[in-house]
Amino acid sequence: MIDLPLVWFGIIIFSILMYIVMDGFDLGVGIIFPFNKDAEERDVMVNTVAPVWDGNETWLVMGGAGLYGAFPLAYAVIADALAAPLTLMLIGLIFRGVAFEFRFKATPAHRPFWDKAFIVGSIIATFSQGVVVGCLINGLPVSQRAYAGPELIWLDPFALFCGVGLTLAYALLGSTWLVMKTEGRLQQKMARLTVPLVTALVVIMGIVSLWTPLAHSHIALRWFSLPNLFWFLPVPVLVLVCSWGVIRSVRRGAHYSPFLLTLSLIFLGFSGLGISIWPNIIPPSVSLHQAASPDKSLAFMLAGSTVIIPVILIYTFWSYYVFRGKVRTGEGYH
Repeated sequence: MIDLPLVWFGIIIFSILMYIVMDGFDLGVGIIFPFNKDAEERDVMVNTVAPVWDGNETWLVMGGAGLYGAFPLAYAVIADALAAPLTLMLIGLIFRGVAFEFRFKATPAHRPFWDKAFIVGSIIATFSQGVVVGCLINGLPVSQRAYAGPELIWLDPFALFCGVGLTLAYALLGSTWLVMKTEGRLQQKMARLTVPLVTALVVIMGIVSLWTPLAHSHIALRWFSLPNLFWFLPVPVLVLVCSWGVIRSVRRGAHYSPFLLTLSLIFLGFSGLGISIWPNIIPPSVSLHQAASPDKSLAFMLAGSTVIIPVILIYTFWSYYVFRGKVRTGEGYH
């Protein structure tokens, strides 16, 4: 018999990973906007993501809707405990989305305002997502199928540190995306920016990797007990390999490999998170089966998702195919 909660857990994880990868680089472009003051180059930066950014956020909707339908207990607990950072995330995404369109139509006097909205919206949305991830790693107390913790649990130092870490990760995705999509002076600027970003991200990932098991004994047992240590050791090793690969590839002037290696780095970080919290969907005590909807509901939703997910994948592939190649000054979506 099919384990429907596990299937839906896989669908939601896939949707979240697709969102992190695809919306991560366009949020990253906004995060690194302050490092480039040239107006024409800023237009090129925005034009690299303008045709696809709204489609990227489809995966956020898919993940959220799937969580609501398949794991209503998890949705209720997360929405209750993390209402503040989730609301800030939505506000940031709104400001960023409006800025995408308005900055190209604004007068020269008003364009700096929309540039700032693009920057601030991208940073707030990304930082809030990182805080949510940090809170989930820390765990959310649940009693009688309801959140039972403090209102400001999201102000925990570890959660805030994860917000900084995700901001750096998205910034790296943005810089390597621009290395791939641009040329000339702008590409060189992004290549130079990539090296300190990947170095800082590796340091952040190292701190999180030490902080998490020191703070949570069950996570330490998961990672460092035998034979788990040998099974999971490739994850940190591959993180170092991919990080070095990013630095080496930008130094030799590669166009595509820095972005692809950064995607691998993000995937490895996401895998480490999954290893730490599995099989719970709300650590430390609510498993995915305890939080799941009845099997009939999951089966009904699964029938619809088998149609929706392929459609999303097809139009996502088509949009990236249509807007493939380099973006140059004076060219682009607008």
